Amino acid sequence: MAIRTRWDPFQDLRSAQDEDEMAQVEQMTRMLTRALGQGSQLQGVAASSSTPAWAPALDISERKDAYLVTVELPGVEFDDLQITLEDGLLTIQGERHFAHDSSEQQFHRIERRYGAFRRSITLPAHVMADGIEATADNGVLQIVVPKVEEAKPKRIQVRQGGQQETVEGTTPAAD
Repeated sequence: MAIRTRWDPFQDLRSAQDEDEMAQVEQMTRMLTRALGQGSQLQGVAASSSTPAWAPALDISERKDAYLVTVELPGVEFDDLQITLEDGLLTIQGERHFAHDSSEQQFHRIERRYGAFRRSITLPAHVMADGIEATADNGVLQIVVPKVEEAKPKRIQVRQGGQQETVEGTTPAAD
């Protein structure tokens, strides 16, 4: 059985500090660890309920006709992805499996994240839900969310009160 340990960036600081400063560094380490989503050790390398979920990096950009959501998903089977739009919330979820479950390998460091993930993005109200398209290439998912065409302004002509316009060949109705 291989023993896995996580790299601790604050270990050098702890060894050089007195008790009060060391307690502050440990508190800062816990907060940073929680913020980075690394709250627990890997146990058997498989994702468990105590292992925090990971979140793939994504970019959101805008064109005149659409919003573009680009998500980095290396190692994720695109057939296992679920993309939904409900009440203006675009949700991308799936799972990246740990592929090296061999007893012949001994791991010294595991920094890549595995397990289930879920990313949700609130979209503006003026998008066409029926026109959303998703494509995948080289571990990158791209979702195109088309915008609704803007309503063209209608010019309304102001007439003087009480006068009706006559249309060619007709006469205004009598009161």
